[in-house]
Amino acid sequence: QVQLVESGGGLVQAGDSLRLSCAVSGRTVSSNAMGWFRQAPGKAREFVASINSNGRITRYSESVKGRFTIARDNAKNTLYLQVNSVKPEDAAVYYCAVRRKDYTSPFRGDYDYWGQGTQVTVSS
Repeated sequence: QVQLVESGGGLVQAGDSLRLSCAVSGRTVSSNAMGWFRQAPGKAREFVASINSNGRITRYSESVKGRFTIARDNAKNTLYLQVNSVKPEDAAVYYCAVRRKDYTSPFRGDYDYWGQGTQVTVSS
């Protein structure tokens, strides 16, 4: 059974930085694309970033490009999201996801496994 566990969320101030992590167990994901999504209250879950298996291909939403960095450590079966210059509109539950294919994608339906999410709250 594949399990994804996100961590690193919390209460931060606008302008702060934080790093989210997603530890995967039950499956080696070194051949899989992975991604981060987020969902704010009352809104649909939206794409944040994705990365291919070797980390050389990344994709970002326009709203986070230049501030967020997605990375992975295949030896640790872990995905990361470095969040810099946090804004109030970044507040959301952040989810990591794994897809069986090794192609980055901004579409929720392309991902096969999901974590439970980690909350990021931003005070201004």
